[in-house]
Amino acid sequence: MNLIMRLLINALAVFILAHVLDGVTVNGYTGAIIVVLVLSILNILVKPILIILTLPVTILTLGLFLLVINALIIGLADTLIDGFEVSSFWTAILFSVLLSLLQSVLQSVLKDNKK
Repeated sequence: MNLIMRLLINALAVFILAHVLDGVTVNGYTGAIIVVLVLSILNILVKPILIILTLPVTILTLGLFLLVINALIIGLADTLIDGFEVSSFWTAILFSVLLSLLQSVLQSVLKDNKK
């Protein structure tokens, strides 16, 4: 149940950001749920491989290269999903950062309500 709730919260974050950012489009809330599922799968399967392959660059940039990896994952999700579009690489980086922040805020608000 907790996993489903987290996926729905993340889908809400994707849906909100798609309406706030000009370069990101999502086809409805069901499209946002699909985006969250695909991003979760890509983060589990592809992201660790990219982190290992780019470890020297990540160390040299003190971890800032992870933003580039997140943008690449979002770009990959863009190519895999028809109802999700990101206009540019910089929009993908901004979307990645804002998505992380919004997910943190939404999940902390829901944790406070449960206590």
